[in-house]
Amino acid sequence: MNLQCPLLGNRNRCPVPGILYNTNTLEGFNAIDRVSLLETEAKKIWDDIHNGKVEESSSVLLRFMVISFAELKKWSFCYWFAFPALMLDPAARVVSLRSASQCLSLEQAESLSSACNEWRNTSSTTGVPFFLVCIASDSHVTLRHLADWEACMDDGQKVLFGFYDPCNVPYPGWPLRNYLAYICIRWGLEKVHFLCYRETRGFADLGFSLIGEASISVSPEWKTRDCTPKAVGWEVNKGNAKPNFISLAKAMDPTSLAISSADLNLKLMKWRAVPDLNLSILSATRCLILGAGTLGCEVARLLMAWGFRKITMLDSGKVAISNPLRQSLYTLDDCGEFKAIAAVRSLNRIFPAVEAEGIVMAIPMPGHPVPEQEEQSVLEDCKRLHDLVECHDVIFLLTDTRESRWLPTLLCSSANKIAITAALGFESFVVMRHGAGPLSMIKDSGALSSLSAEMHNLSLTNRMGKQRLGCYFCNDVVAPVDSTANRTLDQQCTVALPGLASITSGYAVKLLAGILQDRLGIFADAEFANSANNPSSENCLGILPHQIRGSLSQMSMITLVGHASSSCTGCSSTVILEYQKRGLDFVLQAINTPMYLEDRTGLTELKKSADSFNLDWEVGTDDAEDDCVEI
Repeated sequence: MNLQCPLLGNRNRCPVPGILYNTNTLEGFNAIDRVSLLETEAKKIWDDIHNGKVEESSSVLLRFMVISFAELKKWSFCYWFAFPALMLDPAARVVSLRSASQCLSLEQAESLSSACNEWRNTSSTTGVPFFLVCIASDSHVTLRHLADWEACMDDGQKVLFGFYDPCNVPYPGWPLRNYLAYICIRWGLEKVHFLCYRETRGFADLGFSLIGEASISVSPEWKTRDCTPKAVGWEVNKGNAKPNFISLAKAMDPTSLAISSADLNLKLMKWRAVPDLNLSILSATRCLILGAGTLGCEVARLLMAWGFRKITMLDSGKVAISNPLRQSLYTLDDCGEFKAIAAVRSLNRIFPAVEAEGIVMAIPMPGHPVPEQEEQSVLEDCKRLHDLVECHDVIFLLTDTRESRWLPTLLCSSANKIAITAALGFESFVVMRHGAGPLSMIKDSGALSSLSAEMHNLSLTNRMGKQRLGCYFCNDVVAPVDSTANRTLDQQCTVALPGLASITSGYAVKLLAGILQDRLGIFADAEFANSANNPSSENCLGILPHQIRGSLSQMSMITLVGHASSSCTGCSSTVILEYQKRGLDFVLQAINTPMYLEDRTGLTELKKSADSFNLDWEVGTDDAEDDCVEI
């Protein structure tokens, strides 16, 4: 492919003819005979010098050649440039070289600058790379074509052989080599005065340009056209003769562009607003989302917006025709497909660089007894959920029912994983982070065998010696049971004001980002806005509450704290130790006999004592204080 670059009116640019050899394979690129190609191009320059074509178009002295291989699927390119230069034998010698402004008088310099700028602005000469600089006795300078050399000599003018020099260092650039060969062959000169003409921002810069004298002496064979001299010119890459490699993936590949664009907002946020924000910990955190419904879809999208790149979604349901309007990862085309699979496919369409996985699985739940023939399958699901919790850093509990959150809560407490619960009412929401597990204070795992449930008071503190934050079940006085039985169709559907899930999910993901930025992580204290106990939060993302509860109807939000309960069915030391001792047998018993959890944690006794407590109401009096009874 013949190439010509008509780049006019810019610094050191003029048309240059060249040839591009592009191969289909890397093997083909490596097999190219570079020596033969260079000799062929050098022969063209040699012939153009002898047949007079240089006078017609001096740009033929600047031939170039490029061989390349393009891996278009990967947006990567391998290329190697050659600028053929005839080798003078013996080599030319530069006798003197100085700045043009030092070699010329002030009048000559001003006249030369004016002449060069005019030469560049004239359409017939703007792209002519080689020219003659004629300096008259009155210091007036004119530029003329190479074909006018003899006329210039007859006028008795001083002549410099000028050329556009692309070099930006204090010695002549590569075009001088073929230029000297041409001058030697065409006019037989042994001493040549030359001008390396350079520009700054499109205008002549004589302080940057160079004037020098070269001494030429060649063998008689150069006078004949039949003997083509040797040539050099293959570009050197970092001091070695090897090709260049360039990847344009970041500029062209859609996936790379998506990553760069997605990270731009986070980098700007770090640069302009939150300089202490640790972005690497966000991208490395592995998130497990339990429930791919309205909340699950919103949380997944916001996780990606915050820079989280490793997301697993678990759900056993299928996309219903009523879902797409409320659940942002689905369209009508997804109806009938498993939510986990459709959600992950949508995540990859939105952001191809996300490492997303969809798992179709139901979460075993207390109050939903398992037939004997299905026990093995349920136990396998329990084991798989255990493994998923173990291999993830954060677990979002976003399922529809209370009982479906029990086993994940138990597993997170046992493994001391970050767990975040989000739940919706009709116009209200709750977002909370679970506290550290009851055994997190024990650094030696071998000591667990000597522990007993009687040390529950100690388990109410965490490794930092502070009161442990509670989980989703810590405020309950009943074990999780089947909440879906005997519900009408309208009761089986989650009914919430539009937009409530988006608000809730925003708080849930922001809460996770805050936990990860805090130096204490899961052990961080519960903080409150405008609290005297929290004059200045150390977290770069602001306060780190335990619970956030809000109401759309009241347009309000409050932050609360709930500490761990020794009778909790999800995170107390009693159930955690029981689980660690008995494993899946304990889980199966809790599933088939939910009252077992109440008996084991002491909730049964607590309810009995509450039922046996008789409150005696005194007859009221006119005293307002008697209306208050202390219990």
